[in-house]
Amino acid sequence: MKTVKENSTVDVDYEGRLEDGKLFDTSKENIAKEEGIYSEERPYEPLHVTLGEGMLIKGFENALIDMGEGEEKTVKIKSEEAYGERREELVQKFKKDAERDKELKIGTALMVNVQGQEIPGIVVEVSDDIVVDFNHPLAGQDLTFKLKVVKIE
Repeated sequence: MKTVKENSTVDVDYEGRLEDGKLFDTSKENIAKEEGIYSEERPYEPLHVTLGEGMLIKGFENALIDMGEGEEKTVKIKSEEAYGERREELVQKFKKDAERDKELKIGTALMVNVQGQEIPGIVVEVSDDIVVDFNHPLAGQDLTFKLKVVKIE
């Protein structure tokens, strides 16, 4: 039987859940609709990816190794092998500019230019200063994925 190896190109259906069981991502439209996370802006189809190219979190990629076509499994991925631990140094305070920052509110997603590189962040506090969290939204969280290898090329 054909199995997933390092550098394999695969199609994978998945459901990603937080520790409390809440679905945060899936490749399946019906599951997204059932659990209230459906978005018209994205396609719902198996993830088509080549392992080893850095496109997957480490734990997801490691879980696929040695799976066969059609095989399903559920795997718990520790935060270190997902999006890493939360890092306090990635929460930054900026002086508020009355004109530029008048539309900002808690929860606003924005891009900040740091030495020519655009870095995504989320506004977590608005007062005389603006506090922006540059951690990945899933940093510090253990995740559970239900995986199904649909196809191995």
